[in-house]
Amino acid sequence: MGTLPRSFARPASSPPRRPPADARGVRAFAQAHLFQSPLAGLFTFLLGAVVIVALWHILRWSVVDAVWYAPDNGAACRTATGACWAVIVEKYRVILFGAYPYDQQWRGGLIVAIWLAWGAVSATRLLGVGTRLTGWALVFAASILLLGGGVAGLERVGTDLWGGLPLTFIIFGGTIAGGLPLAILLAIGRRSELPVVRLLCVATIEGVRGIPLLALLFFAALILPLFLPPQLTVDKLIRAEIGMIIFFAAYAAEVVRGGLQAMPEGQDEAAKALGLGYWLRMRKIILPQALAIVVPALFNDIIRAFKNTTFFSILGLFDVLGATKAALQDPNWVRYGTEGYLFVFLLYFIICSAMSLYGGSIERDNQRRVRRAT
Repeated sequence: MGTLPRSFARPASSPPRRPPADARGVRAFAQAHLFQSPLAGLFTFLLGAVVIVALWHILRWSVVDAVWYAPDNGAACRTATGACWAVIVEKYRVILFGAYPYDQQWRGGLIVAIWLAWGAVSATRLLGVGTRLTGWALVFAASILLLGGGVAGLERVGTDLWGGLPLTFIIFGGTIAGGLPLAILLAIGRRSELPVVRLLCVATIEGVRGIPLLALLFFAALILPLFLPPQLTVDKLIRAEIGMIIFFAAYAAEVVRGGLQAMPEGQDEAAKALGLGYWLRMRKIILPQALAIVVPALFNDIIRAFKNTTFFSILGLFDVLGATKAALQDPNWVRYGTEGYLFVFLLYFIICSAMSLYGGSIERDNQRRVRRAT
């Protein structure tokens, strides 16, 4: 056999080439995003200088030149060039507990501690869903009993004196506990094959979504009693809470409906083939998967419901924001509203960020579960 021509000869084997290095770390990020050109580097330096100067002024105002304690009715703050955090030290009990009786404010502190503790336990998800929900129901009931009193030797306190962070937690808890089941029912009813049920659900959802929350709260708290018989009296807090529940349910119903529409039809058909009834299919197969799909959007509505509790201050029910406004009416401290509202902002930011992180962890768990199943 003759030899192959040189043009058809197999080339000598060469060592495999390494893949390009994956640039990571601070230096690689800076080269790729901050200093990719001389002009970009110049803008980075200028912007960095502006940020450093701004941060220094903020740090100087909030920490270096700040007054943290002023026992002389704020006299030390009037000559200070920085923030007067002494207003928080002086008014924190009014901010956190509103007009609740001073000698009974330990009950409000206990409520806040219970909510935060059970929230931390629930965030670990070491307990089952049923146990966590039962725990939240007990926490909510205990909060009502502690604030209202009249049992176990506790002094009775009317709802007109409830306020601060305990009231915010109770309004928020009642909104979610009552609004989420109602939202699921409205979403299912909107997809019902019964025309009357579907029409009622559509009218409720679209009607409530077309009304501002403030108008709905005013109607529930101030106008609704005019249509009730004189012998029927409902507490203003309960009426306003019902308005919040309906408002939350109308918006959350559309989120749940989106999850139901995203479900593959084969899931329901397979359940029908197994002989499962409608409500059993919904409870065991359809709803768990639909709610898992809409976790991000649903937590968005839940966080918004927590922030919407501030509207209750307009009705004379002093949540944290309303209690802060009342605390800053003191002539000695009225000029330090910036510090008071920054404290409320930080409080809401921490709580809402914690709920956002919790919702994100649930979403990641659902994604891992789906990847394992596929």
